[in-house]
Amino acid sequence: MKLKFEGNLEYQQEAIKSIVDIFEGQEICSTNFTVAPLQNTDGQASMFNTDLGVGNKLSLLDEELLENVQRIQLRNGLKQTQELTSNDFSVEMETGTGKTYVYLRTIFEMNQKYGFTKFIIVVPSIAIKEGTNKSLDITKDHFKGIYDNVNYDFFTYDSSKLEQVRSFATNDYIQIMVINIDAFRKSFTDPTKETSANIIHRTNDKLSGYKPIDYISSTNPVVIIDEPQSVDTTSKAKEAINSLSPLCTLRYSATHKDKHNLMYKLDSVDAYEQKLVKQIEVASIEVENVHNQAYIKLLKVDNKNGLRAYVEVDSFKNGKLTREKKWLKQGVDLYEDITRREVYEGYIIKDISAEPGNEYIDFTSKPDYLSLGQVIGSVDDDLIKRKQISKTIEEHLNKELFLNPKGIKVLSLFFLDKVANYRVYDEDGNANNGKYAQMFEEEYQKLIQHPKYKTLFEGIKDLDEEVNQIHNGYFSIDKKSKKSNKKDKYEYFKDSSGTTNADDDAYNLIMKDKERLLSFDSKLRFIFSHSALKEGWDNPNVFQICTLNETSSDMKKRQEIGRGLRLAVNQEGERIRGFEVNTLTVMANESYEDFVTELQKEIEQDTGIRFGILETHTFANLVTGSEDEDQKYFGEENSQKLYDYMLEKGYIDLKGKVQDTLKTDLKNNDVEIPEAYEYLKTPILKTLKKIAGNLNVKNADERKHIKINKQIFLSEEFKSLWDKVKYKTTYSVQFDTDKLIEKCAESIRDNLVAGRGKFVFKKARTEITKGGVEAKETVTSTSLVDSKYINLPDIVSYLQNETNLTRKTIVDILVKSGRLEAFKNNPQRFIDESIRLIKTEMRHFIIDGISYQKIGEESYYTQELFQNDELVGYLKENLAESTKSPFDHVIYDSAIEKDITKDFELSDEVKVYAKLPAWFKIDTPLGTYNPDWAVLWDDGTSSKLYFVIETKGTLSWEFLRPTEKGKIECGKKHFEALGEDIKLEVANSYDSFVDIVTKK
Repeated sequence: MKLKFEGNLEYQQEAIKSIVDIFEGQEICSTNFTVAPLQNTDGQASMFNTDLGVGNKLSLLDEELLENVQRIQLRNGLKQTQELTSNDFSVEMETGTGKTYVYLRTIFEMNQKYGFTKFIIVVPSIAIKEGTNKSLDITKDHFKGIYDNVNYDFFTYDSSKLEQVRSFATNDYIQIMVINIDAFRKSFTDPTKETSANIIHRTNDKLSGYKPIDYISSTNPVVIIDEPQSVDTTSKAKEAINSLSPLCTLRYSATHKDKHNLMYKLDSVDAYEQKLVKQIEVASIEVENVHNQAYIKLLKVDNKNGLRAYVEVDSFKNGKLTREKKWLKQGVDLYEDITRREVYEGYIIKDISAEPGNEYIDFTSKPDYLSLGQVIGSVDDDLIKRKQISKTIEEHLNKELFLNPKGIKVLSLFFLDKVANYRVYDEDGNANNGKYAQMFEEEYQKLIQHPKYKTLFEGIKDLDEEVNQIHNGYFSIDKKSKKSNKKDKYEYFKDSSGTTNADDDAYNLIMKDKERLLSFDSKLRFIFSHSALKEGWDNPNVFQICTLNETSSDMKKRQEIGRGLRLAVNQEGERIRGFEVNTLTVMANESYEDFVTELQKEIEQDTGIRFGILETHTFANLVTGSEDEDQKYFGEENSQKLYDYMLEKGYIDLKGKVQDTLKTDLKNNDVEIPEAYEYLKTPILKTLKKIAGNLNVKNADERKHIKINKQIFLSEEFKSLWDKVKYKTTYSVQFDTDKLIEKCAESIRDNLVAGRGKFVFKKARTEITKGGVEAKETVTSTSLVDSKYINLPDIVSYLQNETNLTRKTIVDILVKSGRLEAFKNNPQRFIDESIRLIKTEMRHFIIDGISYQKIGEESYYTQELFQNDELVGYLKENLAESTKSPFDHVIYDSAIEKDITKDFELSDEVKVYAKLPAWFKIDTPLGTYNPDWAVLWDDGTSSKLYFVIETKGTLSWEFLRPTEKGKIECGKKHFEALGEDIKLEVANSYDSFVDIVTKK
């Protein structure tokens, strides 16, 4: 099986463009330098003479870079950089959304547009290094297909293979080096201590006395830092990065600590709202009504105000038992001072240890002691673990019933902190199940006997043999001598930290098996792994995660769910979208509420998201209209005014925190907006609702499978509605090439701006006062770059590749535009602007010239397809009961859809309706289109009317994206081809739909 990569995901394109556009106006150029020959082992120069190294070169001025940066930040709704103090640029992308793919593709875009060839990816750990190498390996065919079979090398820096460093410097095509920060963090200043430095910083005879770092830094590489919060956290690490002499440093993470010039942001909330990662649901095993012993749970300890412990105990208050949490200090008597229950007699806190990794409490008159996270006085911990394992298996099997027919293999992941709980060995290395593996096999054997799962095991003769093949462990591997024969060694799993060289084997195996695990050919479905292996790897088909640690784990909730956040893939390697398929079930060790609370805290701490906080630039990137396909934005100044208004109204406090008054008004649709901004009320309210709301995490107990409503599904009214909308069409596009040439030439002539490069000279006078050192600019002058020295690219081939027009058509457009002289001023800007303007005109011609034809009476979506849909939703979150649609509940995706569903149900005129399923697709040149609703309207006074409805937040055509507009226009022409009885209309509410029907 081979993973397929999608090259046109809009959010990834925006992330790539947000970095590439920083260098808008950059010429395609490079710099050369001398590289000494390699030496043979005898010290003689090799057959190769001195070569020229090829490096990156930046020709833009700081002012031009800053202007580009600010324009991108405004477009992306980010606070604008006021002064460019470094060429560090940050991209924030939630785990599982394709961060590695984005920065790898950015490499190829920067090479194509600007000619940059030298790139270094700096990683913090073995895990991420292995993950990056795997990504580079499996994307080779994909990138070569997109970029015309471009030649490129990639390698992992190895201090024993310094010839790779020399090749990196001398090759004139794309070079990608992956290097761990530990490989070059140790430098030196004292030559007598040279041996303490990394080899990369030492002079080397093979390199004619040069250091490897000299070769690398001379190329001025584009440095990409993967997880910078774990890379350049010390002054030594920062110094190491600077020693690379980067042209710029691109920083990619979901959890930046320092956001240097943030250029693009796709945070946790964005990822969930856009369904770019799996929906999370949380399951937990809670013990109730077991209070016969002294229940004590150690939650945490600290030494902030003297040693103290945070414990959970059962207290007797107001005539009933209450489980409560309290901070306690040494000497506290749990019986007399806290619980007043005799079972706690003798539990007087003696010692509290806050030593990291060895936190515990013990007692004066009892032998018990508690480590962090441990419990006494509850049911046996092994019973809870067994139940967690059993429920995880059950969730797994239920998902297999749903997903296996769709070609999606289901995987489950168990984390544990002691290898011995999974695998044990005798003195001669014979492996046996540990207690959790034994529990797993016993519970699995019980569950698969249920007739519900019969279809999953058809054709399997020996289920006892099968159970041995469906689970395995990914752990660090070591060797040990057998007792019976010391010379004979056996391999065994061992505990590890996740960060040492010994963990290479575990990470290698995880990465190597990634694609194999996704195939039904592999019987392995349940994975056991060490909780120390917590970063840098994931598998898209992990649908269940269960942590079985015996002690408190330092694994964060985000690290835990990060192993399974990525969207699932089918047997063709294609990514499958939608929460109905992509739901990650986490078997929590605490209550659902506690898990969600902790997860939200982590997101706030790790990403800087401030839930419920409005910022002065929050509204800056709201689209206010468009001009020549360029979008206009609300801007920071207007955003500040609206922020101040919210403050005056009491909707937020002085720190921007949303107040209950705003939440109440949002709920009741009573939010007041300044009259001057009334035209933007819908997007403003949408933004406010997002900020006022919480992270969308579902409760597994509220999950509901949606059933067919046979009364509607089999009714004549629904049959008549479906008979109107079910037919398929084909389309053709016709346009006049001569007219296209004229319009494109006219657009380039009138709208293309590609000014020449500029030199800006500045002088400033410094003044040292008691207020500090200040600089005041005294002289500034500007001159244009002489264009005659610029090597002009092949503009015709470039435009042909981007537009798919013929060379003759492109030549005609350029000649008739009369603007070719401007091409010499700034070639790349001229090309980019030409592409944009030509594509805009082509879009108009395609939509205007498209026509649809009904394929025939036999080509349609059958009504029975509804019965194949297995839909799942969540009560109180995205489900509405229905008596008029073919299902007993409707899944809605927005507040507008929720409201219109309610109104459809209440309306006397709407007889039946359907939320059109994802499989109902209309082909368009811009991609497939899936409208929202099909509705049968009958007011009893005229003939029945049939509509397909697209619900949008606005009816203003100018606020819709060009692609959205185009798809809707194509949809209208599709239904026109089906006859006059069915129409596609756009509505933003039930009232606007009624206006359409009644032609108000």
